[in-house]
Amino acid sequence: MEGLRKSADWEVVGIVEPDAGRRARAEKSAPYEGLKWMTEEELLNTPGLQAVAVETDVKDLLATAGRCIAAGKHLHLDKPAGEDLAAYRQLLSEATKRKLVIQMGYMFRYNPAFLLGFQLLREGALGDIFEVDAVMSKKMAAGSRSALLPYRGGIMFELGCHVIDAVITVLGRPDKVTPYNRAVSGDGFLDNQLAVFEYPKATVTVRSSLAEVEGGSRRQFVMCGTKGTYDIHPLEAPAAKLALEAPYGKYKRGYQDIKFPPMTGRYDGDLADLAKVIRGEKPFEFTPEHDLIVQETVMQASGKTV
Repeated sequence: MEGLRKSADWEVVGIVEPDAGRRARAEKSAPYEGLKWMTEEELLNTPGLQAVAVETDVKDLLATAGRCIAAGKHLHLDKPAGEDLAAYRQLLSEATKRKLVIQMGYMFRYNPAFLLGFQLLREGALGDIFEVDAVMSKKMAAGSRSALLPYRGGIMFELGCHVIDAVITVLGRPDKVTPYNRAVSGDGFLDNQLAVFEYPKATVTVRSSLAEVEGGSRRQFVMCGTKGTYDIHPLEAPAAKLALEAPYGKYKRGYQDIKFPPMTGRYDGDLADLAKVIRGEKPFEFTPEHDLIVQETVMQASGKTV
């Protein structure tokens, strides 16, 4: 909401929250100050409304998104895309039919360190990728975990999905996904997970934990290729190391540190890009096919049946 309200691309016309408790808490929060509170029907019937940002409990995401698509609105949709793969497939199909964009809220798509890594990959500077290692963890107190308990996919489903989206950008659909799920705490929630992705010439490991002390500081995404290695650590505020077999452009042979300007906001790039797409200034880069592969892989990595 902060990103939307500070952007010159967007005008926020109102917000919907049917849960009285959540609305009361939001009304005391600075990002929502002064907003017009509306019913869903009022919002979707607002003249000139072009897009809706949907962030609900995971169980409500797809149904809410479906009503927005039916009303002819583009979407920025929170992740992961629900637990019903068939319903998500139908949502993507309906949006495509109506020529509407669904932008998933995976948080590294417009991160400058990831963008540079993807660029180096496209340009061939890293060669053929044979290994990707990703870690996406944090520490969460027992009292804060209760909202996650209904989701059987554990922390891989809730948090690891962000780096899985990036893995699919790098290597596409894996041939096989093997999950290793463990529960460290006594509530039964899967809070220590590892998934191994297999490709014809590459392997990938994705780790996600809810029990790692200072886990946010150790979040990492490493791509190893036949011509170079690109290591993002930390992921926010991003920094990277690049190792090259031979000089490439402004980059030298061997290891070097890469610094990035401070990020103004985690989703600023997403919102700016979505505005350009809606205005017809560019095509949307993340296709429904990509998003469906991501969701299938997230579910497999979480131990869910696909």
